Amino acid sequence: MIGITGRRKKGDQLVGNLDVLADFAVDLYYADYGRGVLEAGGLPIHIPLDVDPAELVPRLDGVLLTGGGDVDPQRYGQESSTDAFPPEPLRDEHECAVLDAAYNDRIPVAGICRGLQIINIQAGGTLHQDVPSHAGFDSPVTTEWHDVAFDDDTVLGGIYGPYLRVNSLHHQTVNEVGRDLRVTARSGDDSVEGLEHENLPVVAVQWHPEMLPTRAGDPLFSWLVSEASSLR
Repeated sequence: MIGITGRRKKGDQLVGNLDVLADFAVDLYYADYGRGVLEAGGLPIHIPLDVDPAELVPRLDGVLLTGGGDVDPQRYGQESSTDAFPPEPLRDEHECAVLDAAYNDRIPVAGICRGLQIINIQAGGTLHQDVPSHAGFDSPVTTEWHDVAFDDDTVLGGIYGPYLRVNSLHHQTVNEVGRDLRVTARSGDDSVEGLEHENLPVVAVQWHPEMLPTRAGDPLFSWLVSEASSLR
């Protein structure tokens, strides 16, 4: 069972929702994350924001931290320099608690986009808050449009090979790398595209493999499900 994080919105943020439901909370999960887990042989389980991670995560076999809005820069000691995607403090707090619970039980974790960033911030790292050249908001997310190079003798290098062409849908990148994390993939401008934990089964990428046509065979999902299966 792979726990997948999501995001929370109010009812009035959903197109077509009834006015009487405007103030009700809605938890959202992009389906392609769960599809990637299913296609790799895993069972996706959505992690509600109301659940105590210390209670739920030890019952899981793996965790997938998904993409989303900006992490509150106060978590890494900075004031916000952009209002492009307003922070969601409740989600930040919850996902940090999910990470703590996973680390305590050595449960495998994969991070995608924001997931990579929250892993870095939780470990004491920081972000470049606005890097427009990486945004890709006007490009099809199903199209690979820049290269990533992987280091040898790493999980990402082992599952993807030396190079991969990927998409891009983020406007923030890793600045200072958090403790016990290793940069294992970079883009052509030397930006961080992959992180791995030195001592725990934790791997994260900055691009969105779940959106690409190759999702069904993507090695990141296969790695997560394989690592999770080894716990049983």
